[in-house]
Amino acid sequence: MRPLLAACAMSEQNQAQVQPQPKRGLICLSLAGTDAEALIHKAKPLIHLADLVEIRLDSMLEPDIAPFVEHFKVPILATNRPHWEGGNFRGSEEERLLQLEQAVAAGAAYVDIELRTEPDLRDAFFAHAQQQGVWTLVSWHDFNGTPDSASLQKVLTAMCSTTAQSGKIVSTATSSPDALRLLALLESSQRAGFPLSAFAMGAPGGITRLASLYLGGHISYASLQEAEITAPGQISISRLRALCDFFEETA
Repeated sequence: MRPLLAACAMSEQNQAQVQPQPKRGLICLSLAGTDAEALIHKAKPLIHLADLVEIRLDSMLEPDIAPFVEHFKVPILATNRPHWEGGNFRGSEEERLLQLEQAVAAGAAYVDIELRTEPDLRDAFFAHAQQQGVWTLVSWHDFNGTPDSASLQKVLTAMCSTTAQSGKIVSTATSSPDALRLLALLESSQRAGFPLSAFAMGAPGGITRLASLYLGGHISYASLQEAEITAPGQISISRLRALCDFFEETA
């Protein structure tokens, strides 16, 4: 067995929990802002376009997903991105993970934890979330560029060695080769049976946010509007959904 496949070998229990892949990957509406009620008001007219909604707890004055669970019928993905991974949370790791545990208790269907999180804390949190029936996603971001293929493969292998049920690898593309190199990870993840979201930030990476949905990618993220992006190069959910509809009509 190849090293990557060995690292990604899942237990029978985890295999049973893997969601069947739809015709395309999932479209996630990413919400970031200080006030829950304001975000809910803005998102309501667009929520029908989303397969799930990411709540960026690190952007909120009072981090809580309960209002979103109450108002939205789509699954909620809780993310509490630390400053060292491009987010806004600057407290202790214990406090950060506690807020995610509270999100699990409030009804989150998915949780995102960074690969660079201290392994013991990360793995303990994954175990807790999975006991509650919550889908665990391990993430890695590069805001400066896109590593070479061997380095990207190492990130994927490291993800597969965790107990996460899926992964997210996002880099910054400054050229089309960068974007292609990142999308190539989807072939490796599919061979390994490990659901992966892989797309690139930056203008040259814009196409990957659409292409990954149809190349085996697990999730692609979209904003409310172009002016309210939560990551560089993000597409609005209306535009991304329109591109998907156009592609599917002409395929």
